Amino acid sequence: MNEYATTKEAIIITKGSTESLHIHIPYNPAYIQRIRQIKGRKWEPRQKVWIFPYTIVAIKEFISHFDPDDVQIIPELWVENEDLQQWKASRKNNQWNKETLQKALKIRGYSRKTIKAYCNQVERFLSSIHLESMDVTTSSVQMYCLGLLERGISHSSVNQTISAIRFYCKHVLHNPTDIQYIRPKKQTKLPQVMSEKEVAQLLKSVTNPKHKAILFLTYSSGLRVGEVVRLRCTDLDIERQTLIVRQGKGQKDRRTLLSSLAWDMVQKYIAEYRPNRWLFPGQSSDRLITERSVQKVFEEARQRAGIMKKVSIHALRHSFATHLLENGTDLRYIQELLGHTSARTTQRYTHVSTKNIQRIQSPLDRMDMGD
Repeated sequence: MNEYATTKEAIIITKGSTESLHIHIPYNPAYIQRIRQIKGRKWEPRQKVWIFPYTIVAIKEFISHFDPDDVQIIPELWVENEDLQQWKASRKNNQWNKETLQKALKIRGYSRKTIKAYCNQVERFLSSIHLESMDVTTSSVQMYCLGLLERGISHSSVNQTISAIRFYCKHVLHNPTDIQYIRPKKQTKLPQVMSEKEVAQLLKSVTNPKHKAILFLTYSSGLRVGEVVRLRCTDLDIERQTLIVRQGKGQKDRRTLLSSLAWDMVQKYIAEYRPNRWLFPGQSSDRLITERSVQKVFEEARQRAGIMKKVSIHALRHSFATHLLENGTDLRYIQELLGHTSARTTQRYTHVSTKNIQRIQSPLDRMDMGD
C-alpha cells in the first residue's frame, strides 16, 4: 500500500475475494458521493475500505462514476478483468510514446512481428500502473508478471513481457535504475507432430489449388507460416530443387528443400492464378496473403481430414523435421534446413521421434499372463 501512496493520493481498487472488490479512497466528499451511487456498496470501518460486488454491473457503475486517471488498479486484478483493462486503455492523456518504442526497435533490427508484440506488451503493462508516475519499479514488474502467471499465461509469454519492459526502460525511458527481474523458469514442451499418414490425409483433403500449393510447400520445405506467405515467385530454384527463404526468423536467409511433388502442385496453381510479385497474393495482387488466412486454411483441412489432434499449421514444420529424422537424415542437415541457430533447438525432435521407442519392448509384453 505504501508504494501506491508515494505516487499520488489515488483511488486504489483491489480484489477482496472472488465475489467482492475493495475501493481505497482518499477523503474527498465528491468521491464518497459517487461511490454511494453504486448498488450493493458498503463501508467497512475496520479496514477503512468501500466494498462492492465483483460483478459486471457493479464494475460498469464504478467506471461510469470515476475517471481512469484517478484510479489505480493492482496488477493481479487488472490482468484478469478486461472491462477494467479497456477502461484504463481509453484514458485521454496517454503519456507513453508508442512511436518512440517502435523506432528504437526498428533501428536495432527487430522483426515486424516482435515490434508489434513488444509494443502490445508494454502498453498493457503501463495500463496497469498509475498514470501520473509511470514509474517502472521492480515491485510493479514482479506483481504484474505474477498476475499473468496466475491467470494462466505461458512462461514464454511472460518472459517476452519482461524483455519488452526491459527494452522500454533502457532505450526509451533511458532509466539508469537497475531493476531486478526474476524470470519464470522456461517450460519444456515437446513439439506438436503429426504422423506421415495424418499429413497425407490432410493434404489430400484440400481441393483448392492455391490452398493445396501453400500446405504442400509448408510441409515439404519445413516453413513457418510467416515464411510461406512471404514467398516470391523468384524464390523457387527449380534447377537446384531448392527454395530460398528470405529474411526468416532472426533476419536470416536460408535454402531448404523444394519437393518435386510440391513443385507440381505449385505449377498447377500458377497456371490457374498467374501470380505476379508474391507467390501467394491476398485479395489484392500487390499484397501478400495474411498469416491468419493460411492458419484458417489449415484448420479447415484438419477438420475435413478427421484429424482429432488439436494442432496448428506450425505442426507441419515440426512434422517435416521429425519425419526427416526418423528417415535417417543427420541432425546437422535438419538444423540448416530449418534455419536454427542452435543445434539444441533441433535436438528437440529426437524427443518426439518414435523410431527408436518402437524398437523397445515393454516389460509387460514379455510377461506370461496366461491363466
